[in-house]
Amino acid sequence: MSVKNLKNLFQPNSVAVIGAEEGREEIGAIVMQNLLAGGFAGPVMPVSRAHRAVRGVLAYPDVAALPTAPDLAIIIAPPTDVMTTVTALGDKGTRAALLVGDSLDRDRDARGRSLQDAVVAEARRFGMRLLGPNGIGLLVPPIGLNASFAARPARPGKIAFVSQSKALCNAVLDWAESHNIGFSHFVSVGAAADVDFGDVLDYLASDPDTTAIMLYIESIRDARKFMSAARAASRNKPVLAIKAGRSRHGAQAALSHTGNLAGVDHVYDTALRRAGILRVHDFDELFEAVRTLGHATTSARAARGERLAIVTNAGSIGVLATDALADAGGHMAELAPATLAKLDAFLKQGWSRGNPVDIGGHAPAPIYAQTLQALLAADEVDAVLAMHAPTATVGAADIAKAIADVARTHKGKTVSTCFVGEGCVAAARQLFDEAHIPSHPTPEQAVRALMHMIEYRRNQEILMQTPTSMPKVFRPDVEQVRTIVRAALSRGQSMLDEHQAKTILGIYGVPVIASRIAGRAEDAARVAGEIGYPVALKILSDDIAHKSGIGGVRLDLKNADELTAAAREMVERVSAALPTARIRGFSVQPMVRRTGSHELILGVADDEVFGPVILFGEGGTAVEVIQDHAVALPPLNMALAKDLIGQTRIARLLHGHGERPAADRGAIAATLCRVSQLVCDIPELRELDINPLVVDAQGVIALDARIKIAPLSERRPRLAIRPYPTELEEKLVLSDGRTALLRPIRPEDEPAHHEFHARLSPDDIRLRHFAFVKEIVHSQMARLTQIDYDREMAFIATCEGETLGVVRVALDGDMSSAEFSIIIRSDLKGCGLGSALFEKMLRYCETRGVRTITGQTMRENRKMQELAQRFGFALRPDADGLVEMTKIYLAAAAAE
Repeated sequence: MSVKNLKNLFQPNSVAVIGAEEGREEIGAIVMQNLLAGGFAGPVMPVSRAHRAVRGVLAYPDVAALPTAPDLAIIIAPPTDVMTTVTALGDKGTRAALLVGDSLDRDRDARGRSLQDAVVAEARRFGMRLLGPNGIGLLVPPIGLNASFAARPARPGKIAFVSQSKALCNAVLDWAESHNIGFSHFVSVGAAADVDFGDVLDYLASDPDTTAIMLYIESIRDARKFMSAARAASRNKPVLAIKAGRSRHGAQAALSHTGNLAGVDHVYDTALRRAGILRVHDFDELFEAVRTLGHATTSARAARGERLAIVTNAGSIGVLATDALADAGGHMAELAPATLAKLDAFLKQGWSRGNPVDIGGHAPAPIYAQTLQALLAADEVDAVLAMHAPTATVGAADIAKAIADVARTHKGKTVSTCFVGEGCVAAARQLFDEAHIPSHPTPEQAVRALMHMIEYRRNQEILMQTPTSMPKVFRPDVEQVRTIVRAALSRGQSMLDEHQAKTILGIYGVPVIASRIAGRAEDAARVAGEIGYPVALKILSDDIAHKSGIGGVRLDLKNADELTAAAREMVERVSAALPTARIRGFSVQPMVRRTGSHELILGVADDEVFGPVILFGEGGTAVEVIQDHAVALPPLNMALAKDLIGQTRIARLLHGHGERPAADRGAIAATLCRVSQLVCDIPELRELDINPLVVDAQGVIALDARIKIAPLSERRPRLAIRPYPTELEEKLVLSDGRTALLRPIRPEDEPAHHEFHARLSPDDIRLRHFAFVKEIVHSQMARLTQIDYDREMAFIATCEGETLGVVRVALDGDMSSAEFSIIIRSDLKGCGLGSALFEKMLRYCETRGVRTITGQTMRENRKMQELAQRFGFALRPDADGLVEMTKIYLAAAAAE
């Protein structure tokens, strides 16, 4: 349901407390005390059968007796009374409620549903949003709302905190108070029966009073909803998260605590990174990162590179920072001769002449300023850490002022500071805070903060990166693969044999080494003779996943005698190791010899939370021992595939070294994209292993493959990120005879979209944007081309790589309404393109169940108004010179 009626929850004008109490220890009494003490300006209406007044406020005997419908109701009631309370509030007109109390999952209603599911269904009947149960409630300090039974209040601030843990909330509030940290919102989602992380992220993303969002996550229930909301929020402001249950033991603890699977930690890591979220591991680090990113974004000093220069007056703290950077995987800048010469001109003899730049223990403020100026001007430096150890000869505040003055003139590069000590550097830190320059008390914290900025920038680049196109048009025969899979499932197969797996990969453009199947040892020898020796021999059995571990693979067999003996010995060894395994014969394939090649693994696994994940890394028989792999969520494009490759250790070897040439990384990336497409197209695919995938300068080839399949389950949606909807493509013949393709926009369309915008006339742009927009920068264009197909759509008309027009539609959270816009080049108007795009947008909205479609245009844009009227839109001029265009699908609205 997304943000529908969440304003009633987070910005209520009135609050009712159902179950208010007078005692000290009862939750109903604590909630009333917090509400009244918080300074909330609206009416607070207690509902209590036992008291005529609570905390001096007139009480009402039941919901029906309330003088008005409260915007927000806090329900403190036994599980058996929650349903009737929700119904009464819904009838009254309340559209947001906070469920204070334990989980409702234990009880069942007459239809066998959990009480929690039944209550949520009843609330949705009224459009009522529910927060909780099993949380402490909600605090919105800027409006004085403390709708919680928290042990202490929160001070106002610009940070939002959203947590699944009830107990942890009190600890964080206590910690934040001692560190003088305030909040715009403090939300305990608890069991998240209705309002969950996705809903809260959607709301906070557009809240102007929230500059950063912090999450404490134990589990995610709706992966697609979370990913869509998180990616949208991360484009607007920093989002940071702590994910509990990182270890196997911790994940089990989260399972018993939340009732949801915690999932595999590295998959969560991948999902958070793909969503643009910075992951941290403790609360000190969390608030430290928020403060650092807040300073960086406020002063436009976010890290744009990774090469760090350090300037210090004490070699020891410079070395500590250097060691910390190496441990964190960071990069020290290598100072160029020109930079060293510039420093030589004013630094005394004996300075370090390298990085860290040790300028001497008694270096005055002007020397700090000159050194910082030289380093920030150096092309080989992306960020500078200015460090200072207190001395008796130079005041720390004077040095801080000099550093701040220089940093103010170099906002394109990151400047952070580390002034060690306490009292004698307090004034310096205060000055840095006022100048929005990150300041840290220890070298380790300073480096960690820099790495936070770097990781945040990397995540943002993933969100905004324009992918390169696939090397060639990729149109696999999906129906042929579906036929293979369905036939296998009808025979009861759960594991495809090597021949079937390679056939499917071949259809999807993955180069494979051909295999031939033989039933007996003699047949294998005959096949090998036809192929040509030497050959590889593998056991063929649906019951054996990993053949090499039990002697089911023999390589480099040179003649028929060797092969026959190997086949018979193989059967004996496999039968002894796995007596129940059904052996169907052998797979025979030619030996592949590629000097200077690398063995990789490319696989697919099914995560309980995020669905299919793609794994890549170093392959071979010792893959479990090597543990060099990274995972990614499909769908992938070339940019994401290259990023996945770059996360592994073997990526450095793929660049080539010595006489070994560089491997074809483009072929690897294309193979990852093709496997990603296979995963998206074939929902029955559960697991896939290509091991080894051999790569060298000539490309890739799959030597072995296995695919596990299963019938479709009820779990929907299967993919955490909705893939490109190929089924929405269609051809259109224009009135000038050209054939255009109407299709959803793709990230790869960004270059063509820049060209499209450049060819629009000033009037085209003015009528669409209500102002003249000369140029659209990359970050804006990325948002227009890298859309979330689950919550928005943009259809373009394209012909021979040229974009002709585009229609966009943004859907609201519950798909009840949508807003459209359309733009077509002036020189193409009159060829039927506008009508075709408009009609396609309307058909799409109908399939998504949209009830109301709206758009705006200028009064002078008569053609747009005529087009809208032709498709059943009503027009209504407004006072600002615009015309509101609205179409209501009466059948859909009546059905609801």
